[in-house]
Amino acid sequence: MSTETVTVINNLTGERYELPLRQGTLGPPAVDISSLYQESGLLTYDPGFMSTASCHSSITYIDGEQGILLYRGYPIEQLAAKASFLEVAYLLIYGELPTASELADFEQVIRRHTMLNENLKSFLNGFHYDAHPMAILVGVVGSLSAFYHDSLRINDPRHREISAHRLIAKVPTIAAAAYKHSIGEPIIYPRNDLRYCANLLHMMFATPCEEYRPSLLAERALNLLLILHADHEQNASTSTVRLAASSGANPFACIAAGIASLWGPAHGGANEAVIAMLTEIGRVENIPKYIAKAKDKDDPFRLMGFGHRVYKNYDPRAKILREVCHQVLGELADTNNPLFELAMRLEEIALSDDYFIERRLYPNVDFYSGIIYQALGIPRNMFTVMFAVARTVGWVAHWLEMMSDPNNRIGRPRQIYRGPVKRDYLPISQR
Repeated sequence: MSTETVTVINNLTGERYELPLRQGTLGPPAVDISSLYQESGLLTYDPGFMSTASCHSSITYIDGEQGILLYRGYPIEQLAAKASFLEVAYLLIYGELPTASELADFEQVIRRHTMLNENLKSFLNGFHYDAHPMAILVGVVGSLSAFYHDSLRINDPRHREISAHRLIAKVPTIAAAAYKHSIGEPIIYPRNDLRYCANLLHMMFATPCEEYRPSLLAERALNLLLILHADHEQNASTSTVRLAASSGANPFACIAAGIASLWGPAHGGANEAVIAMLTEIGRVENIPKYIAKAKDKDDPFRLMGFGHRVYKNYDPRAKILREVCHQVLGELADTNNPLFELAMRLEEIALSDDYFIERRLYPNVDFYSGIIYQALGIPRNMFTVMFAVARTVGWVAHWLEMMSDPNNRIGRPRQIYRGPVKRDYLPISQR
């Protein structure tokens, strides 16, 4: 830990404050302002937390300028090319890639937890027939503490591990059940002889009257998508999980909070918005008109899937997905898929336009993921659900890291108050 300090001078009073400088293994240093209010009576103001490090973490590193994403130090390109999703899950949770025996044991543990309590079926059936699958996912995951309350002592490392395993195993089962409920089909039980991604596809697309065998390409594509979405540092939903966890809430409640945050169209719902945007544009010849609309600050239209809050270079996940798009669409869908052709042309035009180049508005992971999900037969209202399946691993890893931190404190942001000053209550007859 660095012992360097920075000096802050209050220009109004001339007072000086020495603040520690905290340096991680990678990335810019952070000024530790935790004592500033106590010493000076001053707060800091940072809307959207653009310049605020909220915690120490050893899980994921992003260099937005260079377009780098590392899971526990491993480049996302290597993991996407070589690893299984459960291998990455083990890495994020335990900090190291598993040996062959460790991975086999981990896979077996996850298989043992894929089933849901049968009483949850009654809960699922209580949702309206056309409920959005994300609404079902939030509700059912939040209810898990009522069904699996035997391991909820958050100060017990073994209880934390069991809850982590249950979440990774059961969220895909819940996701598939939410989909089945939304289309009026019976829930399909998990098959523990199938790999993680194949099992998820089976639960989504099999029926009691017809066997479903996912193609190896579909399984590999889903495996890749889950890896790319598994974690992404202190994003909105992960920060939500951490804030909920700081109060001592049970892990199922914390992950449900993360799912609710992920649902927003500016976060996990962005790939749905990309498909909606491409559908609205409709044809390649309409692209110039929509590019002009995107540049017009008075026009509400926005190009979805371009730019990123952190990346100021090409999103490395988008680079990987762009290549996979060709392969997946070539085998699983019509090779003349109009949405993919439209997306490729839109990318080409946008990246040659000075407006987008100057603002570094490169395609992000959402630009391609929705197209691949659609090619796999996954409907648009399930895109964010699939994102949640993947990100559950990252949320769980952050929750475990936070729970083992002896310096963990309840989150309590401050504010700049802009309401009325003190005033006296008047009887209703005098107002």
